[in-house]
Amino acid sequence: MGTRVIKVPDIGEGVAEVELVGWHVGVGDVVSEDQVLAEVMTDKATVEIPAPVGGKVLALGGEAGSSIAVGSELIRLDVPGAPDQAEAPPPPRQSAPRAAEPEPAPTLAPPAPELRTRIALRSGPPRPPGEKPLASPAVRQRARDAGVDLRQVRGSGPAGRILHADLDAFLRGAGAAAPAAAGRVADTTVQDIKIVGLRRQIAQRMVESKRRVAHFAYVEEVDVTALEGLRAVLNDGAGKERTRLTMLPFLMRAVVRAVAEFPLMNALYDDEADILHRHGGVHLGIATQTPSGLMVPVVRHAEARDLWDCAAEMRRVSEAARAGTAARDELAGSTITITSLGALGGIASTPIVNRPEVAIIGVNKLAVRPVWQDGGFVPRKVMNLSSSFDHRIIDGHDAARFIQRIKGLLETPATLFVDA
Repeated sequence: MGTRVIKVPDIGEGVAEVELVGWHVGVGDVVSEDQVLAEVMTDKATVEIPAPVGGKVLALGGEAGSSIAVGSELIRLDVPGAPDQAEAPPPPRQSAPRAAEPEPAPTLAPPAPELRTRIALRSGPPRPPGEKPLASPAVRQRARDAGVDLRQVRGSGPAGRILHADLDAFLRGAGAAAPAAAGRVADTTVQDIKIVGLRRQIAQRMVESKRRVAHFAYVEEVDVTALEGLRAVLNDGAGKERTRLTMLPFLMRAVVRAVAEFPLMNALYDDEADILHRHGGVHLGIATQTPSGLMVPVVRHAEARDLWDCAAEMRRVSEAARAGTAARDELAGSTITITSLGALGGIASTPIVNRPEVAIIGVNKLAVRPVWQDGGFVPRKVMNLSSSFDHRIIDGHDAARFIQRIKGLLETPATLFVDA
């Protein structure tokens, strides 16, 4: 028997540490060569770490959500028949030799499960059915004000009398739940879900953006009746080999046209160096919901693409993000972002700027609404654009003019294809 220490491999690109997303094995498990041991994440890339040899797991080097330095111990295996000095596995599966010792290998704390459940001690019925709770008028009044059924509260006073302290303890444990139906027990279960991996990265970036960016929101209504008519005609006349057009490719083209007149919108602000990097190429980030969380794949050089090319590339990078196959450079480098909740878009929203960008454009739900036109109400297809800007760089007046320009292009769709 020999002990083999598997270290965190060098994933490249100057990465000094990784986040441990989750374990595929536990202490005491017997693993085979090339079996996946754990998943680690750097930036938005998740990497599986395989076992270079088979053996029994002696210890794990951390719990899910912890940061581990490259080159530090990830996992320790007991390898049958291995020499006292284990050979280093080939890159990128790095390992460090360790001689077997008579005393048992130190056992590191096993990782805490990603989902733990706590059951409150008072989850059982506090008294037999039909028994009336004993409590003073003051306690009963407090319970009524808090919406608590005293039949669900255990009493610690004489003869089971419910005291103020008992009510306080129940409120702390049950969260002042609504009155329970007769004969039913309040559910006091609490689930602790550890936020790790991409979800934690999203949370950190959102907080950082809200902390550092002076957000300014602007909402405008857009009549897309003519645009929807044009979209239907183009889709009906398109061959099967072409990507079916949604609303977003038209918005992408409108953003490209508007950015040409408002170049400050297509920029990245380095607020540490106080430098604004204004880009000529329009690299459109498309906020995409994936099974792992929100990602922003990028349609590069949208200014050089036609309507169909925009639609095809947007679909390609979005599907790659959802499937987890997007390359690193497909998830970074956007200069302005479009976000849409589709049918769930609601009336309005307040999107968060994708820092270091200075503008983001949100698409809300399309609906048929009565619009006053030529002396009467007519049904029109209308949606809102909900946008946010970095007010440190973009003045409110310029933000409004930018969105009004996009509105004009969408409401007169022929202008999207006419070069000025």
